[in-house]
Amino acid sequence: MIRPFKWIRDLLFQNLGWKLLSLAIAVVIWALVATEPELTTMANVRLEYKNLPEGLEISSEPSASSIELELSGPAGALRGMGEANHPAVVIDMSGAASGEHTFSIGDRNVKVMRGVRLVRAIPSGVRFHFEPRRMNTVPVHVRFLGEGHNGYAVAEYHVDPPEMEITGPASRVARIAAVVADPIDLANTTGTAQFHVNVFTEDSFVRFQNTPEVVVIVTMKKK
Repeated sequence: MIRPFKWIRDLLFQNLGWKLLSLAIAVVIWALVATEPELTTMANVRLEYKNLPEGLEISSEPSASSIELELSGPAGALRGMGEANHPAVVIDMSGAASGEHTFSIGDRNVKVMRGVRLVRAIPSGVRFHFEPRRMNTVPVHVRFLGEGHNGYAVAEYHVDPPEMEITGPASRVARIAAVVADPIDLANTTGTAQFHVNVFTEDSFVRFQNTPEVVVIVTMKKK
């Protein structure tokens, strides 16, 4: 019956000095934190999102691209909100469907470091418009500058590829009849020349499926 008590005594008193020192340090840290003044600050954060359903596209700018967070907490915790501990607003879009959808902003989707609490978000919600994704193939429109300045004109030209695949929100893709290549300056061109040209679309919500670049071979003739 003596051995169990000896085991407990050894557990309590072994390295007693280190244990008392650790306890003292913990008490001091707790006292410092407990006596820190409670402060409030504002933090501006960019809106982030995750889990956008497959086949769905955001088809308009959100009602707000950044959120102002009013945060409260001990002075030390607020001062410690550096790059690694900066607050964030992350919207979970897993339940989104076609049409307009408003997401509330609160404790559920605001991430702050321990000891800091959210007082309010400005705005308190953000609205998105969603559409199904659509793909389409459209022709590439080529433009020339300086034609005829040196007495030569375009006899013929060839674009490779002549069409590009685009994708994005269905209504925006449907409005694009062609994509446009950067202008090609022919002021000093004679004979046959080859140009590598970037292609762009006016709608920033529509993107290319492949590298947006074409090769244009131009043959010039004397006017």
